[in-house]
Parts: sequence; C-alpha cells; structure tokens
Amino acid sequence: MKQPLIIITGPTAVGKTEASILLAKKINGEIISADSMQVYKGMDIGTAKITKEEMMGVPHHLIDILSPEQDFNVYTFQQLAKAAVDDICSRGKIPILTGGTGFYIQALLYGISFKEEANTYRLELEKLLEEKGNLYLHAMLEEVDSASANIIHPNNVKRVIRALEFYQETGEPISKHNETERQKESQFQSAYFVLNMPREQLYERINLRIDKMLADGLVQEVTALKEMGLKRDMTSMQGIGYKEVLDYLNGETSYEEMVYLLKRDTRHFAKRQITWFKREKDVIWMDKTKYQNSLELSEDLVQISKEKLQIEQ
Repeated sequence: MKQPLIIITGPTAVGKTEASILLAKKINGEIISADSMQVYKGMDIGTAKITKEEMMGVPHHLIDILSPEQDFNVYTFQQLAKAAVDDICSRGKIPILTGGTGFYIQALLYGISFKEEANTYRLELEKLLEEKGNLYLHAMLEEVDSASANIIHPNNVKRVIRALEFYQETGEPISKHNETERQKESQFQSAYFVLNMPREQLYERINLRIDKMLADGLVQEVTALKEMGLKRDMTSMQGIGYKEVLDYLNGETSYEEMVYLLKRDTRHFAKRQITWFKREKDVIWMDKTKYQNSLELSEDLVQISKEKLQIEQ
C-alpha cells in the first residue's frame, strides 16, 4: 500500500503556510518544507520562514538544518524528504509537503533518479560561469532547450547548469524529460493542492511582503551573512531577496533599485511557479479568493484529502 502524502503548494506569498498548519492540526499531520531556502539557518526574513509561534505546535521538517555555507540541491532534498515521510508515516501521522519549489515536489512525488557526482562537463560550465557570467550560460541553454530557458531564470545557475548537463549527457532537452516524468505514476497516495488567486491580487501581496521584509530587517540579515563571508555565487545566496540585497550592499545598485528589483524578480518568480504547476498532472487548483479565510479553505482541504487518501478520521 502506498504511503499517504498531501501537497500544499502554489506561488510565493499566496498563503500556503497558514493553510498547511490548519490542515495539519485537523488531520494529525506533520509538515515537510519543500522550500530550497528555508533549510538554511540564519536566513529567516528573506525566506519568509515560519516562526515557532506560527507552527502552533505542528512539527516541521527540513527547516533550519544547514548552515548557509553548505550546498543544497534537489538530490539532497529528495533523500531527506523521503526519510521524513517514512518517519512521519511510521508514527501513524500524515506527511504534508508544503512549499513552492515545484521541481523538488516532482522529484519526491515520482522518485526521479539523479546523478549526484560531478563530471568534467559540469566543471567546464562552472568555469564558463566564472569567466563569462550567468547570461552566457542561459544563452547556451536557450540554443538547445528553449522551453527550459523560458522557465529557468538566468540567476538560477544551478538549474541552468543541470539542464545543460542533462542535454550533454543524453542529447535530450530536460524539459522533454520532465514531461515524461510527469506521466509517471506517483509513488504515493497523494492529494496535490495548488493554491492560487488572480494575478493582480497576488502581485499586491508580493509587494506588501517585500515591504514587510525590509521593515523587519532584511538588509541587516544579509549584512550579517556577508560579514560571515558568504558570497553571491553560493547556493544560499541565489535566493530572491539575498542576491538583490547583496548587490546593494556591494554598491552595485541603489536602495531604490534594489527594492524595485526585489519586487519585480519576486513577481516574475511567482509567474514561473504558476507556469510549472500548470504542467503538472492530477493537481487540484484552489482559488483562495473564493474563501472568507484560511480556516474555511482548510475545511475543503481536509474533506478532499480524506477522500483522496481514504483517511478514516
């Protein structure tokens, strides 16, 4: 019998955290973070990391487990998330995967195989990155796999390199490979929810979130990370919110430019997330604006989850 798994995802700032907490409390669940940045300690404001108070006693996994100097990738996530699912299920609870990193969710859901070891081509690409920059690599990707280039931001160099590496290894665009993976049967008995809302409302929420992050001390948080010796090419510094502030601290942009880029890049990121989830199969789209509040939304999440997972609670 397949293990149960509930997925609560959607674009950044849509309100996944509160909905997942309310759901977890109602079905005896525990939450696994599907966020590529919340794994890092000391990176709280820019990742909109959940606080202890907001957790409301619900156990969370894969948050604050690495230092910002360490690398984190889809292969590592897949191993850690599967171990967390096994642990949660072994105690008779329901795992709830929550976060907006679609590729990570896909990797766990379908058990995608990855090569973790570095190869000479990857080293060549990393050298090109150092010498010619991320836009050069992104242009290389555009030539061999325009579909991937459209959804992978030039700043997401890890994924650009992975896509180029995959093409070099197989002769097949990784975008085509991902479509094939989407046709696989999930290794879980799953309920896959994507929360969304009209674009204008989502963008307004994003802008307000950025304002709050800055008021809460985002610049000071990145200053502390910079003083620890963290640099822009590190995995932890690739996240939106960190690279823009780092550029400001390094004198490459003004404060006003930094704020503009933060909001623009986050909106673009949300748009790419929605594009990704539209390509996934068996997802249940939930328009948040049709509900008075997260509590009302969670009631539907509970009902549908029980039906999909055949939970007798």
